[in-house]
Amino acid sequence: MPDWFFYMMPWLTILVFVTAVGACVGSLTNVLVYRMPLGLDVVTPTSRCPRCDHKLTWRENIPIFGWILLRGKCRFCKAKISPEYPIVETIVAVLFGGIYALWYIIPEQFGRDSFLGQIAPEWAANNPALTWPAMVVLLVLVGSMVSMTIIDARTSTIPLVLTWVPAITALVFHTGHAIWFQSKYGTPEMMPAGLGGIWAVPNAHMKWLTAPGEVWTIATGGIGNWKFIGMGIGGCTGLILSNIFIKFGWLTRSFADFEEWYESNHKSSPAGETDSSIDESAESAESRDGEGALSVTESNEASGEVVDDSSIEDWLMYPHARREMIRELAFLCMPVLLGLGGGWLFSYLFERSVTESGTIVYSQSNGAPLWLVVLGGVLMGYLIAGGVVWAVRIGGSLAFGKEAMGLGDVHLMAAVGACLGWIDPTIAFFLAAFVGVAYAIVAQVFSGKLSKAMPYGPFLAIATLMVVIGKPLIEIGLGRIFGMDGALNLP
Repeated sequence: MPDWFFYMMPWLTILVFVTAVGACVGSLTNVLVYRMPLGLDVVTPTSRCPRCDHKLTWRENIPIFGWILLRGKCRFCKAKISPEYPIVETIVAVLFGGIYALWYIIPEQFGRDSFLGQIAPEWAANNPALTWPAMVVLLVLVGSMVSMTIIDARTSTIPLVLTWVPAITALVFHTGHAIWFQSKYGTPEMMPAGLGGIWAVPNAHMKWLTAPGEVWTIATGGIGNWKFIGMGIGGCTGLILSNIFIKFGWLTRSFADFEEWYESNHKSSPAGETDSSIDESAESAESRDGEGALSVTESNEASGEVVDDSSIEDWLMYPHARREMIRELAFLCMPVLLGLGGGWLFSYLFERSVTESGTIVYSQSNGAPLWLVVLGGVLMGYLIAGGVVWAVRIGGSLAFGKEAMGLGDVHLMAAVGACLGWIDPTIAFFLAAFVGVAYAIVAQVFSGKLSKAMPYGPFLAIATLMVVIGKPLIEIGLGRIFGMDGALNLP
């Protein structure tokens, strides 16, 4: 065996493992995409053919290869199996393996100065042993976005639980990573100005490099910015309180009377017939889902692959959109007030020192512990990313009198902000508009028609992935826009 093979074996082993995990996540994605729109349990029953109800074996449940083994047909009733399942599993597997290779393998083997080597963020220079929690957060986000994209494209809805998973993962892994890192290596220190203001840890025995001015794998307010931390904690506390107020009826949930309006204005079949058809669809969905690659083509309609345009139009026809935005503004009062109050309180309590004369002097020298800095970055990323989309939703709905964007889009970008910090999702949100325009042009050319309303979640997810992978190119473009000699180095 050549020497390079033994050198690369550990890297390739991890790459194969990450890719296999991606295929399994793709299988889970198929389960979620099939069952969640129908309100079915995602755990039970186990995978089976929806035509003959035959339970699948473990070999038939192997992602990608299960479909190949069965040659696209049920082994008993010979019903056709949709190729969508191995396709989704392959896409997620490629995304997982590709991101790992771009972050760790290519920069290590070809240098960080190479074209592909520049894609990896600064913190990835510390290798997987030191930065794997950040990679886990990113991969969980990618897997969740694939599920949300497919469901939103089919049903124009985003299950909120799919947005909570990456947000909670980011909260636990980013903060836990910081706690472990500080206990083992200490707090990062700013290197000399000649290194561009890069943060490093002298005791780490490995380089800990971040973007200039930033101390962690996501954008934070910095070691001494207590105001940033206070705003994040206060704002999220306000969100919790507002939801409690809704729970007890002290605030009214937006679009609470939509179902009543829909029943009184629906012009199709009577409600009883509609309900029975829904029940029949749910019964027919005994399921084989994506766990090994099986479902029949005939079940595609029941699984929600076809979007009912009439339901989207009903939302557009709802006449009280402006009133509902007033309710959402009332909901946001508590997060905004507590966010501002928390920022002032933390700044007053911690960003100060007392001189010998007793005079209060505000200073950035009283730095926060690293875990609290990172926690503030996660919370503010959640608030800012979600807030930008929510502001557009409220502003557009007030301006046009129709719901401009769904709350699912707000939760989606909030989750992205928790995982990546507040800068990346902000860029992705505005980039998503160009992705949507490009899709509209292509759809117009090939189909000759456009829907009155398009789900925006897929565009947000695609734009987010573009920012994650193509951030160096975006930084170069922004640098030229602002008249800089080089790229705009963003955290």
